[in-house]
Formats: sequence, structure tokens, C-alpha cells
Amino acid sequence: MSQNFVLITSFIVIGAFFGLFGCENDRNSDIICKNNPELCSDLHKDSWCRFEKGDLIRHRYLLKQREAPTGKELYQQLIYLEKYSKCIELAAGVQHKLNTDRTRDRERAFAVSTQTLAELQAFTEDNNDLYLAYYRWIRFNDQAGLEIVEQAYQQGQLNEPDMIGQLASHYVRFAPNDAKTLYLHLLGNTDAALMNPDWFLALATVYKQQQDYEKEYLLTRAYLLISQTQADETQLLAMINGNKQLAQSLDSQAAELVAAVLSEKFANSASELLLK
Repeated sequence: MSQNFVLITSFIVIGAFFGLFGCENDRNSDIICKNNPELCSDLHKDSWCRFEKGDLIRHRYLLKQREAPTGKELYQQLIYLEKYSKCIELAAGVQHKLNTDRTRDRERAFAVSTQTLAELQAFTEDNNDLYLAYYRWIRFNDQAGLEIVEQAYQQGQLNEPDMIGQLASHYVRFAPNDAKTLYLHLLGNTDAALMNPDWFLALATVYKQQQDYEKEYLLTRAYLLISQTQADETQLLAMINGNKQLAQSLDSQAAELVAAVLSEKFANSASELLLK
């Protein structure tokens, strides 16, 4: 594998360094490209996809200062390459009547990005790092990757909310109690800013499968509150046979649940109640 390939496909960075350059500061990425042209030569030249392009440039630059990428960093590089490639694919479809060079430049950048992404995927396919195993599982349904993720969960080494949420979703159909445990862990241990409303809805689905319709209603209402989504109240009431008095009580509990989760004070008692 050429040095240039490793250079281009491995430039990423851990989130702690991200703020050094700022997500929206195009001038910083311009300076990086000027001083490190090898980091940008495969990318398109105009202002389309500026956020995706800027993120990729900054991460490449910061990783340039590291001796070797970790599995997490390679995973991040895969994700940023995917985002850039998807964006430039759309941009390549916009035809310039006067400046056709721009169209050709985007088409070139898209072609190179897809090749680079495929090469990095191949380069990491034998790496059993947790992050790369997770990537292979969610992108290619790789069962060996899933086993590595499950093993990390069983050993108490699974800490990333996205990974835990994905595994919980996987368990919903055939291991509902494990799914409940994982979703409740997420509700009790995830920063409010990173909270995903879909976790409430997924947990409601588990209770529906187990024919616990009160908890299905409770968690569906919590989802509606935290996501600020409107719902058909008649259909919602139908979950509990139209019992409006019970609905009032469950609505109050749902509001308390959401407040506890968002204030990061999700009490153990609440977890125990939902696990019953």
C-alpha cells in the first residue's frame, strides 16, 4: 500500500481536537490546504459540501501529526469519507452550463472519494478493533463484527451511545429483556445533548411486544414530549382501551420521566419500574 494512500485515507481526529479549528471556519481549512496540499488534492475545489469537506480536511490534518491511527480514528475516517462522498455525489449531479469545469471537478472528486472509501474499507476488514468491527456489522451485516460488539457488551466495555443503541435495536426482536436493559442504560447514562428520542419509542415497541400496553403508552408519550412530535390522540388512547383517567396518570409519569432523563437524574427506581 502506498504512503499516499495511507496519508489520504487515514487523516482523522478524535473529537477532543475538533474545537481547535471550528466546524464552520472555512479559512482554517483553506490554510491547511495551502500548507499541506497533499491533504486536499483529491477533493473538489468549489464551495459545495463545505462542511463535509472542511471536517475531512481538519481531521486529516490533525491525524497527520500522529504516528499511527487507532481503530476509533479509522472508524471516524470511514464515517467522514462517507459523508463527503454522499454530499459530493449529489453536487456532481448539478450541471454548470457556463463553467463545465466545476461539474467535471466534482465528478472527479466523487469518483476518487468512492475509490478511497472502498480502499479504506478493504484496508480495515481484518482489523478486529471494536470500532471497526462495529462498522463492518452496521454497514455490511458482518456477523463476526457483531460478535465482537456483543463480547464487548458482555464484558462491560461498550460505552459509545451509538453502539449501545444499535445493539439494543438488534436485540428488540429476539432478546427484549437485553434490549430493555440497554435502552434504560442509555436513558440513565447519556448526556442530555446526546439523547436520542427514538430510544423511548424503541422501548415502547418492546413493551408492546410483551403486551404491556400501559408502559407502551407511557414511553410513547415520553417520546412525543421529548421529540415535540404530534400524534393522533385517539390512536394513543386506544393503547389503553380509551381509559382517559389512566391516560392522565401516565401522561404525568411521562413528563416526570422526560424531566428526569433531560436533567440527567434518571433515578434507579425509575429504571426498576420500567424493567418490571
